Amino acid sequence: MALPQQTDVLIIGAGAAGLMCAANAAARGRNVVVVDHANKVGKKILMSGGGRCNFTNMEILPKNYLSSNSHFCKSALARYTQWDFIALVLKHGVAYHEKKLGQLFCDHKAQDILDLLLAECDQTGTKIYSHCNVKNIEVLKESELPKRYKITTSMGDIVCESLVIATGGLSIPTMGATGFGYEIAEQFGLKLQPRMPGLVPFTLSPAQLESLKDCVGNAIEVKVSCGEQSFTENLLFTHRGLSGPAILQISSYWSPGQIVRIDLLPSINLNDYLLAQQQQRPKVLLTTLMSELLTKNIAQVFCDKAIDIRPVNQYTPKELQLIADVFHGWDIMPAGTEGYRTAEVTLGGVDVDCLSSKTMEAKSQPGLFFIGEVVDVTGHLGGFNFQWAWASGYAAAQFV
Repeated sequence: MALPQQTDVLIIGAGAAGLMCAANAAARGRNVVVVDHANKVGKKILMSGGGRCNFTNMEILPKNYLSSNSHFCKSALARYTQWDFIALVLKHGVAYHEKKLGQLFCDHKAQDILDLLLAECDQTGTKIYSHCNVKNIEVLKESELPKRYKITTSMGDIVCESLVIATGGLSIPTMGATGFGYEIAEQFGLKLQPRMPGLVPFTLSPAQLESLKDCVGNAIEVKVSCGEQSFTENLLFTHRGLSGPAILQISSYWSPGQIVRIDLLPSINLNDYLLAQQQQRPKVLLTTLMSELLTKNIAQVFCDKAIDIRPVNQYTPKELQLIADVFHGWDIMPAGTEGYRTAEVTLGGVDVDCLSSKTMEAKSQPGLFFIGEVVDVTGHLGGFNFQWAWASGYAAAQFV
């Protein structure tokens, strides 16, 4: 199958941001073509949220995003809000629910969100081509305006007025992720912020893993902190290290060599609790008490880290404080992360100072737009990255 020879708008990348941009640009009457190198479009949408797609969050705020310029995301997020996307979900009759912390998921499956986007594209006449590899991008001479770009692909050449890069980041390469969008940015002289895996589990050293082996498979709610940032969510002990929502969240703020502090009992004051138990249940063993607050295995491992096990009435006030400090302030230095293989997002990317926050267009290159994960805007876990995809895609769609 060959591409048309020309179009108003060519979008590279048929993920969340690309499809959103395509549908909205075509709704303005623009001729839109979308190309993607993968064999199927929207693969990351389908696997997201455990197959249920956490498509947005009820509490979208700029503070939920990381970027070298914290103000950049505000414009797009204000012009296409979570309520706008929820209205689209309702329009298509997609059943959804709030899981926790404002996170919205499909009742049935993530395919519902992909079907919604494809239906919007279909209604507006957008043409989508998978299995299409982009080989070269060339800027046309001034005399050939308004067609600014010639794109050579495995399905033939196509010229366009506006070129939108929606190629995503480096996370989950098995889904077809590549650094192609960054290469395009560099081709046109745009600055890139360093890329790192984000929302990713921590790995631990062999010695750390050995000391925690009895905790593997156990999950508890913790408060995890790194620097000034903290999250209270579930932590999961794994064979490779630490995972769960709390760890994924803090990983985006962690740098190699930094200590992560974990409060295993964020909802109580353990010292006060143990003092009270000394009066009420003086003969009970410390491990028995802690097993009531945590899992048996976690209680045993961390009691062993703290002190020898005795009935609770045999500890001095100083020893009780030591025990409380171990459970409230477990400091650990991760060996690293699991990397892009399991990372949900890529931190960094196209420097936002090179782009217009209103249009997502490159300031130095007319008609070239960057949207979604390829841009240096990364959301927290919980639907924030999808909302950035919708908002940035919509923003560019108004100007392509």
